[in-house]
Amino acid sequence: MPGLYFEDCAVGRVIAHELRRTVTESDNMLFSNMTLNPQPLHIDHHYCRTETEWGQPLVNSMFTLGLMIGISVNDTTIGTLIANLGLTDVRFPAPLFHGDTVSCTTEIVAARGSKSRPNAGIVEFEHKAFKQTGEMVAICRRQALMQKRDAPDQIEV
Repeated sequence: MPGLYFEDCAVGRVIAHELRRTVTESDNMLFSNMTLNPQPLHIDHHYCRTETEWGQPLVNSMFTLGLMIGISVNDTTIGTLIANLGLTDVRFPAPLFHGDTVSCTTEIVAARGSKSRPNAGIVEFEHKAFKQTGEMVAICRRQALMQKRDAPDQIEV
């Protein structure tokens, strides 16, 4: 698997992810319906046209967050992640609309060995998502428990 091991996670390293994704109305509707989110800001064109400053539906921000993390996986954690520990400082500084294309970057902002697991380390990633105009639409910090390259096979819990 091409994921990063703990030892590969040098603080300050920035990864520009090659994967991009154009968001569709179907993506937004399906995600909002699957998560039981009836917010008209996401699913009601008439409401958005007549009642909001945007004039069109906004992409569900939880979809945007998931897409941003998902785009990063191939270059960061695939096959080397033990567990996600948390997400902090999540912000959505600009709206994302149907038809926008999302690209992402990840910076490694912190890394330390685990105190309880000699086979692992904790890495803090800062993920950023941008639409095709270059405007940032999402940012968060993700703390992840990552495998060490030459870790012992036995893990004590």
